Amino acid sequence: MSMQKTKISLVAGARPNFMKIAPIIRELDRHPNEFEWSLVHTGQHYDRDMSDVFFEELGIPKPTHHLDCGGGSHAEQTAKIMMRFEEVMLKDRPDLVLVVGDVNSTLACSIVAKKMNIRVAHVEAGLRSGDMNMPEEVNRIVTDSISDYFFVTEPSGVENLSREGHAPESIFFVGHVMIDNLFFQVEKLGKMAGHRYPTSDLKDRLGRYGVVTLHRPSNVDSHENLRNIIAALTEISRSLPLIFAVHPRTAQNLEKFGLVLPQTIIRTSPLPYMEFLNLWKDAKVILTDSGGIQEESTALGVPCITLRENTERPVTVTEGTNVLVGSDYARVMSASDQVMRGETATQRRPEKWDGHASERIIGTLREIFAKERAVSQ
Repeated sequence: MSMQKTKISLVAGARPNFMKIAPIIRELDRHPNEFEWSLVHTGQHYDRDMSDVFFEELGIPKPTHHLDCGGGSHAEQTAKIMMRFEEVMLKDRPDLVLVVGDVNSTLACSIVAKKMNIRVAHVEAGLRSGDMNMPEEVNRIVTDSISDYFFVTEPSGVENLSREGHAPESIFFVGHVMIDNLFFQVEKLGKMAGHRYPTSDLKDRLGRYGVVTLHRPSNVDSHENLRNIIAALTEISRSLPLIFAVHPRTAQNLEKFGLVLPQTIIRTSPLPYMEFLNLWKDAKVILTDSGGIQEESTALGVPCITLRENTERPVTVTEGTNVLVGSDYARVMSASDQVMRGETATQRRPEKWDGHASERIIGTLREIFAKERAVSQ
């Protein structure tokens, strides 16, 4: 008699979500007799770079369902995703919905699943910045309040979830799927050694350079904060050329506030994942307000200066290559000077950031569902 398969619905809404889900899919595919999965793309972020090539690079097929829920306010978007995801759940009736990260799709789909008595697993659970002005923090807290299984990237996640009263047997410290994907892509880049990207000539010409990304409303919507950051970047670029992948929101506000980038800051549009990885992995320093890059730079040992006052990923600061400086000119310059003098501590890669997080996640789910099958027989 053939074993009944566990049906899993995987949810992604933005490009980084797919990078976190890709290693999980690759691992699920190693157990075809135990799992049947479908991939739901909520379409939360419209992204022209998410072409067929994007999914080929990740080594996964295109999404099974596309909900097409881009645009609108947080409330409109969340409501749209909930309505359309419910339709998919009524048809598919999975045993488990697996959500990743902290975007609106994570929150919306976990609520829908829970109300339909479908279990929820949250990958990257337990992260907390303590900043309730960040929509992502609200999404994280609400998703964790109703999830059944918590897959945690770093020890702070376990501490936060325990403090919030979640049962220890539902919390699993597995490491980080984003790092699984990073190692997969780095290996792929190694095999494509002769491949040229549009920015390859720039990289060769500069030799040594820094990389900048900036998109958080607290930085780019504030004239004062953006002015301070651009002043610091301008000063840094006198001795180290900077490549600035400019987010559309940032571009709009640079123009609105009349802030001009000097020639020593080379501006590009946002880059596809592999091209961007090829650029920043060899950078002298990264200046960013992104969450994911704090982790990826720590995994590859590249110094990272984070233009935020807080981080939900404290292990990147305590063990990794990350330093928090906010948008204060003096603090940005001081951190940058330290990197230039080579004074940043060479720190270790955090525990379980070894490229095997997805194996631990699927191993845990196999055990959970195997036990249930044994009980029901």
